[in-house]
Amino acid sequence: MAYATDVAIDGYRGAQPRSPGRGAVPGMLALLWSACLLLASFSAAAQRVEGDRVSAQGAYSAEVVVNGQGADERKAGFARGLAQVLGKLSGDRGAASRPGVGQELRQAEKYVEGYDYRQDEGVSASGAPSFKTTLVIRYNEEMVDSLTLALALPVWPQPRPKPVLWLAIDDGSGPRLVGLPNGEAARSTLDRALQRGYRLGLPNGTASEQAVVGAIWRGDTAAVARASQRYSPPMQLVGKLYRDGSGWKADWIFVDNGKVLSRWSESGANARQLLATGADGTADALMKRYAKRPETGPAGTYRVAFTGLHSADDYVRLSGYLQGLAVVRGMTPVRATPQRLEFDLELLSGLSGFKLMVNAGNVLVGGDLAADPSIPVAGDLPDGPRGTPVYRLQ
Repeated sequence: MAYATDVAIDGYRGAQPRSPGRGAVPGMLALLWSACLLLASFSAAAQRVEGDRVSAQGAYSAEVVVNGQGADERKAGFARGLAQVLGKLSGDRGAASRPGVGQELRQAEKYVEGYDYRQDEGVSASGAPSFKTTLVIRYNEEMVDSLTLALALPVWPQPRPKPVLWLAIDDGSGPRLVGLPNGEAARSTLDRALQRGYRLGLPNGTASEQAVVGAIWRGDTAAVARASQRYSPPMQLVGKLYRDGSGWKADWIFVDNGKVLSRWSESGANARQLLATGADGTADALMKRYAKRPETGPAGTYRVAFTGLHSADDYVRLSGYLQGLAVVRGMTPVRATPQRLEFDLELLSGLSGFKLMVNAGNVLVGGDLAADPSIPVAGDLPDGPRGTPVYRLQ
């Protein structure tokens, strides 16, 4: 049984067709030209045209409000957008504060695959028209996935469940169920779920479902689960919003397959903000249960050797590069010969994470183990032999 969820539409820019080669025979030239015209028609349909509303689509896209379209605003927007994406992938609202992430956010532009702007019109508190510029960013999936692996960020796997939101609101005239016909009342909850990387659904709001309000109000999760059997998956976010003095209060219960995973309450003056806390608490509970830390090497200090250094400038370039890698927390030079230089590197995710980040760039190549019993080794490769990986500076 399908139920309501938020839907967004995005446009894509198509590639322009190439002209046929000079040496084509007339018949082939006509055939190629016809094909080009056909491709052009597909391309024009794929391009975003005036009136389309560009928006973020999927876990690897983000939207951030900016003050303008200048380079500095865009760079800051790229960082905020990448933080959003990492939060959606992990389900962790604190993903941006995890070790090593801040360093990558400062160079977030290297993860950007494309971007666009959207102008949103609204009304200010005084009733005058207001305009807001939104930067819509698409990030490279492969590069972002490598980053999550290199920094050993927990990842909430896809596809993700779509719990049913059973929400009752009492504004002073008695509690009422929020279903499909009045779904806009739960807009802030639905939108926050999308920001956290998953979707919530609403019940159809039939007469029999309206009777579930009593169970919601008394926190009878078993009765709500029975009413929700027609929907899939067997997950429910049960919430009630009601007046609390001069403000509001929201009580939430998240249930997964009949088991209560989390209960929480929030109070405040802004009802919309309180409704969003339901989606946040649900994401936190789902992430705690389902997010998995990637199997990279353990954090620790590892001996790594480097070759291809022929001058002091090469040493400075290597040192600067290593210090700029988010997976490197510290470095100590321990041995130098005319042929190679060795560091003890303090790594967030072991040699596996280090190799992932190095392979994403073009400064170092190699990484093969060079077994040398005379060299002390501060760490081991997971499930691998003892030895020192050797990289060559390009």
